[in-house]
Amino acid sequence: MALVLGGCARTGEIDASGGITAVRSACPVVGVPAGTGDMTLFTSANARDAGAIDVVANMTNVRSTCADVGEDIVTTVTFQVDARRTATDGARDVTLPYFITVVRGGSNVVAKRIGRVNVHFDAGQPRGSVAGQATTTVSRAAATLPQDVRDKLTRRRKAGDEDAAVDPLTQPEVRAAVLRSSFEALVGFQLTDDQLRYNATR
Repeated sequence: MALVLGGCARTGEIDASGGITAVRSACPVVGVPAGTGDMTLFTSANARDAGAIDVVANMTNVRSTCADVGEDIVTTVTFQVDARRTATDGARDVTLPYFITVVRGGSNVVAKRIGRVNVHFDAGQPRGSVAGQATTTVSRAAATLPQDVRDKLTRRRKAGDEDAAVDPLTQPEVRAAVLRSSFEALVGFQLTDDQLRYNATR
């Protein structure tokens, strides 16, 4: 299997040698961690039943653009927050905290920032929405595979070779290097422990 680390090939294409290409981008994968895309506010600190729900907010339309030039890789993440309130008397503004974090190797949080979005409800209206944006920066050096690992991944293998059918990612040192150079940019609501528990059990 040929692993292409750049160029114009697309994932899954069969190249001239019969290998299958897999394109690796230096840009981080963008997503929302499980359980953090919704936030529920209650009218009472101790109430958790449906009748005490004050505001429910959802994070949607998470998109990203990546500036893959220069020494740093800058990713801009945009999203929308849609909220619904129970009581509609009078206009109201609700401020909701969110986070943007950079995760390396699938589990190591290397940076995190907290931001806030303000959702406005017009008088008599149960729904409101607002757009949000956050930016992450990753060092190109950190997101680039060492040359010896690139060589192992891209080396052409011919039928009959001893390792022709061996995936180089099964080698611990190669897998570890790929993990170290893999980043995620994750965005979600900054929830309290109680709110996380509520999202996990509702």
